[in-house]
Amino acid sequence: MASLIDNLIDVLTDINSEYENLLGLSMKKTPVIVAGDLSQLAQITDEEQSVVSRINRLDHDMRTAMKDIANVINKDVKELKLTVLINFLQSRPSEQQKLAVVYDQLQAVVHKVARVNEQNSELIKSALEMVEFDMNILQAMKAAPETANYNRGAHNAGDSIGIHTKGFDARQ
Repeated sequence: MASLIDNLIDVLTDINSEYENLLGLSMKKTPVIVAGDLSQLAQITDEEQSVVSRINRLDHDMRTAMKDIANVINKDVKELKLTVLINFLQSRPSEQQKLAVVYDQLQAVVHKVARVNEQNSELIKSALEMVEFDMNILQAMKAAPETANYNRGAHNAGDSIGIHTKGFDARQ
């Protein structure tokens, strides 16, 4: 049982380390979003994808370790959470403390990642709103009012004021 707990602690420590890497990348992404540097943003996103794939692999390892521990202590793996396991280890205070410390560290870094990602999401939404605003201004310029010139049949013969293009021209 001790080796199973040590294995779980090692896996959780590795997961914590990867989440710290993810936090660093997310924090690095914030000024890049503000600057609008798309190439740098793509590079950071690629790095994030590799970190996330490592986290997914470690998460699978953690689930396997939890399943093994559940089998040894004769508990249902679906009911065995880390907090339950920490409470279960009261008879083994050193293992309980190690597991509790790594659990608390993991909880803290996951909350920080979520906070930074929420902030980055808001920045991206603001940038998209600015692009939409700019697009609306450009479209409004195309739909500028016409001059009030009428012909003999009382039909408007005026010219539009503003840009006279018919739409997007890929050759420009």
